[in-house]
Amino acid sequence: DLAERFDAQLHTHAAETIVERETVLRTTGLEEIAYLDSVGIAGPRAALAHCVWVDGHETARLARQGTTVVHCPSSNLKLASGVAKIPELIAAGCRVAIGADGAPCNNRLDVFAEMRLAALVQKPRLGADALPAGQVLELATLGGARALGLEHDIGSIAPGKRADLVVLDLHEPHLHPAVGDPVSLVVYAAGPSDVRDVFVEGRPVVLGHELVTVPIEEIVREADRCAAELQRAAHLA
Repeated sequence: DLAERFDAQLHTHAAETIVERETVLRTTGLEEIAYLDSVGIAGPRAALAHCVWVDGHETARLARQGTTVVHCPSSNLKLASGVAKIPELIAAGCRVAIGADGAPCNNRLDVFAEMRLAALVQKPRLGADALPAGQVLELATLGGARALGLEHDIGSIAPGKRADLVVLDLHEPHLHPAVGDPVSLVVYAAGPSDVRDVFVEGRPVVLGHELVTVPIEEIVREADRCAAELQRAAHLA
């Protein structure tokens, strides 16, 4: 009700582990996606991270609802949660985006790493053609915009959309020989260091590989200070 009243999105994690799935079923009597549906966390406003352990019935429910599944492959592997069946979710009509989860269970929060891993982890099970680079790039861009309810404003380059743009420098040796599909090059070979410029609504925030909005050294110092403060508060330091 609040999300509708304030035109806001809903987000939580779902079906990340077997234990979580079993716990929800035992305590509520419902499969996890059905339970979330029963309390209103469903539909185009909702984005559910992980969904590693959804079954066929839940997949169909997600597709019917228009709920977005946010795939976080690095986190799922680091925590040994499993591998979400993303090709099957897409084939069923589910909306899917690529995410990175949180820093403690991912470390890098690197969309390039997530794209590459998302493409690779499906191939041993389904073959080399599973989740091709173009589809992965769309999940990381337009898919993410859909998860935020902003697909009409960002997520792709189109007339009338905001000028949220990333410019890559493709001159580094690891991106050569630059032959074949440029999208494949971005998904499988590019990384954060290749980001030359970033524009948000046409305003530059990164130019020539340098952050221009705030001093990066200040951000690093503040991050270290906050981390140390959290450790002390948790009696870990």
